[in-house]
Formats: sequence, C-alpha cells, structure tokens
Amino acid sequence: MDFSKIFLEKACPTSIGGQAIIEGIMMRGSDRTAIAVRLPDGAVHLKTEKLTAPSGVMKIPLIRGVFSFASALVVGTKTLMYSADVLERYERENAERLAIFREQKKASGETVSETGAYEKDKVTIFLEKHLGEKGAWNFLMYFSAIIAVVFSVAVFILLPTALVNFLQLYISSGIALNLIEGVFRILLFVVYILLISKMPDIRRVFQFHGAEHKCIHCFENNLELTPANCQEFYTLHPRCGTSFLMFVMIISLILFSLLGWPNLLLRVASRLLLLPVIAGLSYEVLKLAGRSNSSIVKILSLPGLYLQKITTKEPDTEHLEMAIIAMKAVLVPKDTPEISIYLPSYDAFSDSDFLARERSEEALN
Repeated sequence: MDFSKIFLEKACPTSIGGQAIIEGIMMRGSDRTAIAVRLPDGAVHLKTEKLTAPSGVMKIPLIRGVFSFASALVVGTKTLMYSADVLERYERENAERLAIFREQKKASGETVSETGAYEKDKVTIFLEKHLGEKGAWNFLMYFSAIIAVVFSVAVFILLPTALVNFLQLYISSGIALNLIEGVFRILLFVVYILLISKMPDIRRVFQFHGAEHKCIHCFENNLELTPANCQEFYTLHPRCGTSFLMFVMIISLILFSLLGWPNLLLRVASRLLLLPVIAGLSYEVLKLAGRSNSSIVKILSLPGLYLQKITTKEPDTEHLEMAIIAMKAVLVPKDTPEISIYLPSYDAFSDSDFLARERSEEALN
C-alpha cells in the first residue's frame, strides 16, 4: 500500500465528510449537508440542508465522539431514505417518459435497469393514514436507525461473546478468551462486508463511496474539482467511517481484555456500557489519523485502510460527477439559501453561481 497516495503531504485536511447513498452521494460541510442523486434518465437532483450550530459538548474530547457517532447514524439513515424516496417518486411521476427512455436505450444495445412502477407498501400506507406523510417518514427513519443498532449489537457484540463462552471449558485465561472473542468479532465483520460487497446494488454504492473519497482528496489538495482530477487519487481515505468501525473493533478488543472473563451476563452488560467510551476513543483516533502523517498513525490506520479496499470501488465518471456536485454545494457562503432542484444533467451544474440563486423545486418535463 502506497501511503504517499493516502496521507498526502501537501494536502490541507478539512472536516468535510460524506456518505455514499442510493445512486448518489451526501457531503457534509461546516454548515450544511448536500445530497446529489442521479436519476434513471441521467438527470440530477440536488438538495441542501443547513445544519444547526454545534453545542459546546462537541468540543469536549471523547464525549464529542459519542454525539458525532449518534448524529452520523441518524443523518446517514435519513439521507439513505431520502435518496430512495427521490428515486421512487421520480419513477412514479415520470413512468411513461422513463419507459420510452429505457426502450430507446435497449434499442441502442445499452443495458438498462428494469424498475417497475412504484407502489407504497401496506405499512407505509397505514403509517401515513395515522401519522401523516411527514410523521410516517420520521417514524420509519428512526425505526430503521434503531433496528440497525440492535442488529449490530446482537451480531457483532452479543454473538461473539456468547459463542466464545463455550471455550472456557478448555481455556482458563481471561485475556486469551477476550482476544479470541475480539479476533472472531473482527473476522465476522470482515466476512459480512465481503458478502454484501458481492451484491450488485451494494457494489454500486461502494463505487459512490470511492468517488466520495477521491473528491475529498482532490479538494484537500487544492485542485479544481473535475472528474479527471478526482480520478488521480486513491479511493482510500484516513478519515473514512470504515476506518472508524475498525478502530471500534480494535479498541474494544483491548478494553474488553482488561475486564477479565466474568459470567456471560456481566460480560454483555460491560460491553454495552463501554460502547460510548469505545466510540469516543475511536473518534479521537480517527480525527488524529485525518490530520497526522506520523508513522504510528499510519500503522494504526492500516487495518481500516485495508478494509476500505472492500468498501470502496473504483468509480466511473458518473459517480465522480455526483461527488463533485455535492462537494460544491457545501462550499458556498453561509448565507446561501437551502435549495432543492432538478436539472437535466451534470453539465447543467457547471454554472459557477447556480448555488447562489434561490430556486424552487421543479420536476423535469
């Protein structure tokens, strides 16, 4: 692995981060987020939303990591649901035109994704009837975030310690048992990532993930944001959320090893109680990794960077274009209003002042 292409000496680290979403990218700047979604016919939807000013707690080491992790989980779920909603609504409102578009693509020999007409499921209809459209959307967003947390805790925390519990019949060392549990947890996580990476839809999301990293590298190296310039960089980045998760795995292995090997109930309780501490420590290490070129930091970052080789894929121009649009949308002056717009293509965003114009949301004809 060529560290010189990841920890770039001439780079100016920023706090800008992002997330790959369905058919697009979300970028998060200092005062707003931007979501860029590529629609089935090549059109682009861009939405920006201003962030609330951070509270004083976000300046306290360790504690800020816990709040940042919780915020990232909620915002991440929200943006994923929003991108899915945009695509579904666009399919529904432009069904006839998109059917003609796909037939033309097929006639020219191009591969076209087949997406049927969107229909709301019974659960969504029920929730909208009793909670309203916005209430139903918020309920589904927070419910999805809770399910994600419960699944992660059950599979990557409770399951490993429960399975390794049987080994205490053969191994008496608490440290050894904790180390085995930690290694098993990491292997389980890596296998899970490998398996989902084989799914075509997830692979495409991973391409957007790679585009996000390339675009951030390009910006941090003071180059013009173009697909060609972005393509020159690695898909790996030291501040990636994948690296954060790997730091969580490694730090938990170390901390849990210090607690001995009590009964199963106490082990489960201690692991759950230590989660905020682990998240806080992992955030501080990740923050350091994004701003330091020291050899120690590079060694600490190595496991996460190797894992990024799975969670990021080489992007095409279409992926990079969404990253660039989202990036430019968070680099505007603070007094720039929020926008929600549809434009026919990436080239329509080339006008340097388009973000300074307040525009209403309008569907393409």
